This record gives sequence, structure tokens and C-alpha cells, in this order.
Amino acid sequence: MRKIFYYLIFAVAITSCAPNRFKKSEKIYDTKLKTLKKTISNKDSQPLPEIPHVSMNIDTLYTKQLHTYKDTIFKMGSTPLENGINTEWVGTVNFNLRKPNLIVIHHTAQDSLLQTIKTFTTIETQVSSHYVISDDGKVVQMLNDYLRAWHAGNGSWGKNTDINSNSIGIELDNNGLEVFSELQINSLLALLTKLKKEYNIPTQNIIGHADIAPTRKKDPSALFPWKILAEKGFGVWPDEFLETAPIDFNAEQGLRIIGYDTKNLTAAIMAFKLHFIQNEVNGLLDEKTINTIYSIYKKQ
Repeated sequence: MRKIFYYLIFAVAITSCAPNRFKKSEKIYDTKLKTLKKTISNKDSQPLPEIPHVSMNIDTLYTKQLHTYKDTIFKMGSTPLENGINTEWVGTVNFNLRKPNLIVIHHTAQDSLLQTIKTFTTIETQVSSHYVISDDGKVVQMLNDYLRAWHAGNGSWGKNTDINSNSIGIELDNNGLEVFSELQINSLLALLTKLKKEYNIPTQNIIGHADIAPTRKKDPSALFPWKILAEKGFGVWPDEFLETAPIDFNAEQGLRIIGYDTKNLTAAIMAFKLHFIQNEVNGLLDEKTINTIYSIYKKQ
């Protein structure tokens, strides 16, 4: 019995002294992770065409929050599971940051750029966005594109029910009753040019807050120039001459294929019209609406 005990002690000692066979891959993992940390920690201003730089120094809480996530992604220890098994850590060398696949455009429904920034830098509000664009065209970035902002809330687009996790939120300084300024839209177009190219975002995936949350939201308002954006390659727009939809075309199914949640069909129709038939924002499913849905449906 004593001999077995000594054998066990010897085996444990040998195991503990054995070289880590994953040392090389773990080193690569650590190096890549440090590179990605630099990426998500970067707060340098990004050049956009004809947009004046905005310099603001209100990032103390941002930095504190970033350190919280840094500690999480660098954690590599063993984790106990409920069945008594402990996880074992072996870092892969094949990974990168997740990229956004949607852009959601909002209007702030507030009175100024500074009011919006105050809202997004106050913990109690629990809301944020990646970018805010003021009426005079200034652009403020408030979160790295790879990180998850809290701008969308409950909503869906197609089968995606967690919009915040794969989208970029852009807030336009507008109370919802004003015409969007030329300077503001030009800055938005410049920003969309950069984001679409960097993350290869599909044209159809540049949408509004009302599109993903038709029962809750009405932004951006009916004054927002979706047609201009579509002409520049950011979103789609109905054909100038609408084709009559086939007799067997199901408009509700068409809305779902485009991306709308149709559990509340009237709300979905109104959200669709807020985007595509802005002079007739109501819940009526008339012939023009059906033909417009068909036109957008064909572009998916």
C-alpha cells in the first residue's frame, strides 16, 4: 500500500514538472488578445470627409467600464460546472473581434448635442450609442465599433432578436419635429461610407429604430431622407414606377422577409410607411402599400 502511495506521489511530481505542451499556442493567444485590447481601447479620432473634429474629455466612466471587460476577456482560469467537472483552459490561436452587421439610425428626441451626450454619460439612463451627429455636422464617437452599445432595446430584424449585439447605433441630434440639416446628412453619409466599407455591411441592413421596434419607436421621423441614403448605396428604396404585385403575393409575409416583426401587423405597416411611404404614415394595407412592399421585397 505504501509503495502505491509513493508511486502516486512520484506521478504527481512528474506531471507538475512536465512542460506545458500548449505553451507556444498560449503565447500566440496572449499576443493576439493584447492586440485586440489595443483595438477596442483605441479612442483616437477617425478622419471623415469634410467633418470637423470634436474633442471632448468625459471618458472617465468609459475607461472604468472598459477595464471591467478587459478583465473578463483576459480571464483564462478553470471554471467549476454544476456536475462537478472543472473546465480546462487551452487558448486557441484562431480568433478575432466580432464585427457589426447592422446600422440602426435614430433621432435623439432631445434638444441639443450636449443634452444627448449627458444622457449617454449618465449611468442611471442605461442607454448609449456609438455615434452622435449634431445639427451642424459634428460627429462624436462614444464607443468603439466592436463594443456593444445599448441603443436598440427590445426589437428584432428578421431572425435577429438581439440587435445591440451586432449593430452600430447612430443618433442624429433632432427632436423628431425638425427637418434634418444638410450638414448633418452629409456627415451621416460620410460616416456610413466609412462603416459600410470597414465592416462590409449589407446595403439592406442600414435601417431605422422604428424598423426594428415598430410597436415602440417612431425614429427617425418621416422627415428623414431615406431616399437620398438609398441613392448613395445605404439602404434600399422602392422603384419609381411600382410594379403591380402578383395576386398571390402575401404582403405580411413580404414584410417578414424584408425584416419586420409582424406580430402587430398594423404597427409593422406603419413602420414600413415611415421608412418608404413617408407622406402616408398609417396602418392601411392598400394597393399602393402592397405594391411598395413587393418592390422592397424583390430587393432582398
